[in-house]
Amino acid sequence: MQTNIPPRSTIRLTRRGRLVLGVAAAVVAGIAVAVPLLMQADGSAESRTAALVIPEGWRARQVYDAIDKALELPRGSTRNSLGKAGLKLPSDARGNPEGYLFPATYPLGKGATPESLLRSMADTADNRFKAAPIAAGAQRNAMNIYQAVTIASIIQAEAATKADMGKVARVVFNRLERGMPLQMDSTINYALNRDTVRTSQDDTRIGSPYNSYRRMGLPPTPIDNPGEEAMRAALNPTPGDWLYFVTVKPGDTRFSADYTTHMRNVAEFNALHPGTGQGQTSGRSPARSSVPAQPSVR
Repeated sequence: MQTNIPPRSTIRLTRRGRLVLGVAAAVVAGIAVAVPLLMQADGSAESRTAALVIPEGWRARQVYDAIDKALELPRGSTRNSLGKAGLKLPSDARGNPEGYLFPATYPLGKGATPESLLRSMADTADNRFKAAPIAAGAQRNAMNIYQAVTIASIIQAEAATKADMGKVARVVFNRLERGMPLQMDSTINYALNRDTVRTSQDDTRIGSPYNSYRRMGLPPTPIDNPGEEAMRAALNPTPGDWLYFVTVKPGDTRFSADYTTHMRNVAEFNALHPGTGQGQTSGRSPARSSVPAQPSVR
């Protein structure tokens, strides 16, 4: 799959977040950091086994912090242990485990260490991603597995619902095939190490390889750790000619193939959320994004 296509069109892709769902996601994330205790039948404290829950869409830094908290280690301990963890990663990752810390529930048995937990996550990802259906799906779409994981990570960050994942995947593929920049606020948020619903014009000018407003093709690495639904969507995008999408309100994401229709949808969003888009740039992310009051065309 060609991931660095020369520009042919530079119409901006407008994104808008689901504020309510974003708040809900933050609550879920906060709960997930806390290590749940699974009690045995007798309910005794001595027999309980702890487990660490890694939600879909967490970035690597969130996983590191959760492991530190679960193991009661000083913050930064897990990140500092990466070099000796011996993770099984593809060569394209260049030692960066982003995208390969598979979201699941991991037991915290006696003797658990940052290295052992990271290895379990990376091994789980390796086993899932190298399975025949995923390998075949990547080949069918003329990309390698690492590129598929990268696309899945964008889908995970961008899709308002699981039902939207296939459509978001199709927008990504359509824009790549047409030589259009992805222009996803989720990649800028990753570059700036933040999670926000506001993206300014200055944000879109940052000199980062994750700036999908300026850089053609995919970002150099995944931007989070996607789940299986997002991975399936990346391999089996919904048929369609969409190039744009905007979440007008929770549960109502509009996908469109032409800019005029898209801007009508954006106008409807702005009418429902007066003032939200003032001074912001174009782009679209289901949980954190921005819509301009008067979007421009470059």
